[in-house]
Amino acid sequence: MLPFFLSPVSLYAIYVRRCFAGSGLSQQTLQLNNDQTTLHFWGPNPKLSNQTQNPEKPSLVLIHGFGPAAMWQWRNQVQFFSPHFNIYVPNLVFFGNSTTASPERTEVFQASSVAKMMEKVGVERFSVMGTSYGGFVAYHLARMWPERVEKVVIASSGVNMRRGDHEALLKRAKLEKIEDLMLPSTAAQLNKLLNLAMARRLDIIPDFFLSDIIQKLYSDKRKEKMELLKGLTLGREDTPNISPLPNKEVLIVWGEKDQIFPLEMATELKELLGPKTKLEVIKNTSHVPQVENPAQFNNIVKSYFYKIKTRPIL
Repeated sequence: MLPFFLSPVSLYAIYVRRCFAGSGLSQQTLQLNNDQTTLHFWGPNPKLSNQTQNPEKPSLVLIHGFGPAAMWQWRNQVQFFSPHFNIYVPNLVFFGNSTTASPERTEVFQASSVAKMMEKVGVERFSVMGTSYGGFVAYHLARMWPERVEKVVIASSGVNMRRGDHEALLKRAKLEKIEDLMLPSTAAQLNKLLNLAMARRLDIIPDFFLSDIIQKLYSDKRKEKMELLKGLTLGREDTPNISPLPNKEVLIVWGEKDQIFPLEMATELKELLGPKTKLEVIKNTSHVPQVENPAQFNNIVKSYFYKIKTRPIL
């Protein structure tokens, strides 16, 4: 393991935290469910009088995918949207410092934890944006608490996946177990995940850098994360196991070359979620368009909120 001062991941983490702090957010922790569940999140910094939750601004929850903790997945969106929203970026249970003593491992439990977090911080209504696994959580939030969730953005998230989609992904990855892809433990496994998740091939990344990423971002709570993968309620059947969100404005954003959840899933998902659902496809990106092309991703989402809000986001 590389020492801190030689670790690219550790050094870059300092920069990412400063970006979040510079956007008016601070790291906070809440106890939920009679102390059974602890949720860590980034939210408006209560120590900065000009950066605390502004009742004039709407609230937006950013929910990360399966992989590194939240701050690694939403930096560009936090910096872009924080002037216009009260931003909340939770670490889902078993990511970052979030944990639980509950035996629950479903994405429904994750959604319930986020809803309780928002209730505890005093936010009654909010919009939600989730990527990949976080899209599953965002979907359940909108389904279970329609009166609290205003608008929904689902990015690169196969909420409509079938059992066969799981098998097809393993075939594309040339792996037998999903944890070998989603929880890589070797440089070769991480390289395979990156080449599926990114449109641009990354074969030139040296193994010591990949090993540093695994050690710093993928090694924590592996057992519990494997249980989360096995606990998914979606994708268990041969048909999509979701209900429409007919009264919700939903934006789906997808990478044209996504190899985790292929583009045809996005087209089907648009029809399944209801008539108020819009699909935007970003060319030359794969599974993480918010990272690969943050400028276009952010402008698409901004336009979506601009069209359905009473005042423009400048």
